[in-house]
Amino acid sequence: MRSTLIAGFLAAQAAALRNVMYVDEWHYSSLPSSDLVSSVTHAIMAFAPSETFNSGSSFNPFMSVESFRALFPSSTKIMVALGGWADNGGFSTAVASNDSINTYAKNVAAMVQSMGYDGVDIDWEYPGGDGADYKTTPNSQRTGEIDTFPILLKAIRDAIGADKVLSIAVPGLARDMIAYTADKGPSIFEPVDMVNIMTYDLMNRRDNVTKHHTSIQGSLEAVNNYIDIGMNASKGNLGIAFYSKYFYTDPASDCATQPLGCATVLLEDAQGQDTGKSGAVTLETSPEVSDSVALASWSTAKANGITDKEAGGQYYWDSTHNIFWTWDTPDLITQKFTDIIANKSLGGVMAWSLGEDSLNWSELKAISAGVSA
Repeated sequence: MRSTLIAGFLAAQAAALRNVMYVDEWHYSSLPSSDLVSSVTHAIMAFAPSETFNSGSSFNPFMSVESFRALFPSSTKIMVALGGWADNGGFSTAVASNDSINTYAKNVAAMVQSMGYDGVDIDWEYPGGDGADYKTTPNSQRTGEIDTFPILLKAIRDAIGADKVLSIAVPGLARDMIAYTADKGPSIFEPVDMVNIMTYDLMNRRDNVTKHHTSIQGSLEAVNNYIDIGMNASKGNLGIAFYSKYFYTDPASDCATQPLGCATVLLEDAQGQDTGKSGAVTLETSPEVSDSVALASWSTAKANGITDKEAGGQYYWDSTHNIFWTWDTPDLITQKFTDIIANKSLGGVMAWSLGEDSLNWSELKAISAGVSA
């Protein structure tokens, strides 16, 4: 019965599913051919620095809007993302007062209009705290952003107009949902068209035991968290990562017996800085990784990956180098369309980022098949 309902939902809704692709400034030299992006509904250039719009100064995208638009179908909405990881200062300045909020919103609207974008994505990581600077600027100093974040979104919506797309990128981890509360949820979601849920990086360097950085179970939990605080499911886009993550494990821990839930070495120091014992490897032909040991280990992990069928994640523990790997596969992406997108009636899927899947475009193809089924 359940499979019949899911199949019926997909048949009725697949044509309308969104396929949102971020394209970042570090991975755009090898982008897919036009046939592989025929189902992309929204393409988001990342990033414009958040502080740009406090003063109204201009920014130079890594590619002209015209050239970027030419890579996708004529129906694809071309957007620009503001901020990104470790870039929250401009947003914090923007929400200091009503005047600064209105100035910021007007400057964003002017940029969107003058440069020819179809919309804007607000990628504030994160309002209320837990950003890259959480040790130097503690969360206790940013509580006011919980109230002002939805006000900023409403101002941007009013400034860009109803004909432009407004989206937000939101954390997948519950611990980072500081500003996303049951009280504030409705006012956050009302002015936006899409909610790009980053259902990846669910393990990062602030953890000390291994777990999936993305999985069906973890992604579903994240989606439910947003629905529970008032997100209309049709606005939600499920996040897919085109990269694998690795974490060095503690040699004294029994990872051979228990690779999931195994202790790691110190991944982040007391100042919140990366110790160099974790990282990511993109699914590219020639990924750039400073850790040569990890890069060599990735070949072993890919060839011997294990599917955790209960949680719905792929992993491998390299006993030679004491490295834990976690990533997504085309089969698991396909399963996410039934188990999460159809099950929760989400509006679509999004991925970070298009150029990171250039090895064989298998993840991209799985997404295209899912939205076109």
